[in-house]
Amino acid sequence: MRQVTGAIMMSAAMLLLASTAGAQGAKPLTKCAADAVVSGTVCMDKFEASVWRVALPTAANKGLVKKIQQGKATLTDLAKGGATQLGTASDDYAPCADSGQNCSNDIYALSLPGVTPSAYIDWFQAQQACKNARKRLPSSAEWQAAVAGTPDPGPGPDNGTTDCNSATGSASLTGSRNSCVSADGTYDMVGNLYEWVADWVPRSTACGSWSPGVSPTDDQQCLASTATTGEPGALLRGGYFGGGHEAGPLAVVGYDEPSLAGTDIGFRCAR
Repeated sequence: MRQVTGAIMMSAAMLLLASTAGAQGAKPLTKCAADAVVSGTVCMDKFEASVWRVALPTAANKGLVKKIQQGKATLTDLAKGGATQLGTASDDYAPCADSGQNCSNDIYALSLPGVTPSAYIDWFQAQQACKNARKRLPSSAEWQAAVAGTPDPGPGPDNGTTDCNSATGSASLTGSRNSCVSADGTYDMVGNLYEWVADWVPRSTACGSWSPGVSPTDDQQCLASTATTGEPGALLRGGYFGGGHEAGPLAVVGYDEPSLAGTDIGFRCAR
C-alpha cells in the first residue's frame, strides 16, 4: 500500500514539475500579425472591423481567405478578389442572419486603416465575422487593457480632425483620428462606433454613473438595476460618434440585447 501511495505521490510530483517547467518556459507574446498589436496576452486588432463578403471563398478566392485569416489581406487584395464591404450604409449582411446562422464562409472581419468601419451588425454576426477570420470578440477585460492610454473626450470639444470622434453625426474612417490611439497602438476605441465585446450580463434597465474621482469626465456607465427577465444584455464599450463627454475608456453599456444592430454599433476582433 505504501509503495502504491509512494508511486502516486511521485507521479503527481513529476506532473507538477513538468507543469511548472512548461509555465516557466512559456515565452511572452511579443509579435502579432500586421493588422494587430500586442496587448497583454492577446493580439488586438488595430482598427474597428470592416466586414467583407468574399465570393467563392473555398474555390477561386481560397488564397484571399487565407490572407484574411493571416491578417495580411489589403484593400488591393480584396478588390482583386471582388470582395464587397458590408454594413457601411445599411444592414446588408443577409444571408448571414441576425442569429448568426448561414454566416460560415460568407462574411469576414478585417482590421484595415482608412475605411468606413462596418456598422448595422449584431453580436451574433460580429462573432461569426471574427470566427471566419480565425479571430474572436475580445472580452471586456481584454478590451479595457487595450484601450488604456486613449484620450478621454471629457468635457472638451471634438476638434473634428485628430481627437476621438465623439461629437459628429457619423463614423470617421478607421485610424484617421490620429490622436485617438491607445498606449498599445489601437485606434478609435473611444467614440466612432460602440464596440461589441464577448461578455453577456443580466440586461440593465438604467444608467448609473461612475463614482467621483473614478471617471471625472462622466464616461457612460449603464450597468444598473439589472432586469431578471427577458433577453440578456451584451456589453458595448467605448461610446460612439455622438456620445460627447460620455464616450471614453470607461464607457460601458449593458442594456442592449445581443440581437440589436444600429448605425452606431460596430466591433473589433482579437486573437
